[in-house]
Amino acid sequence: MKIEIWTDGSSRGNPGKGGWGSIIITKDEVIELGGSDKMTTNNKMELLASIEGLKEIEGNIIKETKEVTVCTDSQYVKKGMTEWIDGWIAKDWKGSTKKPVMNQDLWKALKKEEDRLKNSGIKIIWKYVKAHCGIALNERADEIATMLADGHNVELYRGDRSGYNIVF
Repeated sequence: MKIEIWTDGSSRGNPGKGGWGSIIITKDEVIELGGSDKMTTNNKMELLASIEGLKEIEGNIIKETKEVTVCTDSQYVKKGMTEWIDGWIAKDWKGSTKKPVMNQDLWKALKKEEDRLKNSGIKIIWKYVKAHCGIALNERADEIATMLADGHNVELYRGDRSGYNIVF
């Protein structure tokens, strides 16, 4: 089974009030997740959306899953996980300027979730998608993140794919 996770983060002020949204698509189910923070940055919310999405892959889902594609509109997250993180780890979490990597705690948490799934035999693919270009699941992840950043209540869907009102 293949799973897609669509993620987005939002910050009003950067730093300011923030929110994140994740949508997990399995062969049978759709799971929307979201959260907020009173004082944060966009990058932190983007990372948290990916962390929380990957955390949701557990139990019986792991046994059936061969591949997880994380779709993000954040080059920071995509490049961080595919180009930069191994170098940061090798350099004791220092970047190219020899200064400590920002959001190190979140990067470590994201790497831990990726490694947990990889150790279960699951291939992880990090895919960049352009933001605000009409991709329905990206737009919904953005809507969740933005509404939560703005302090609104969001009805999050968890149920059968057939009952989900977004075409994918």
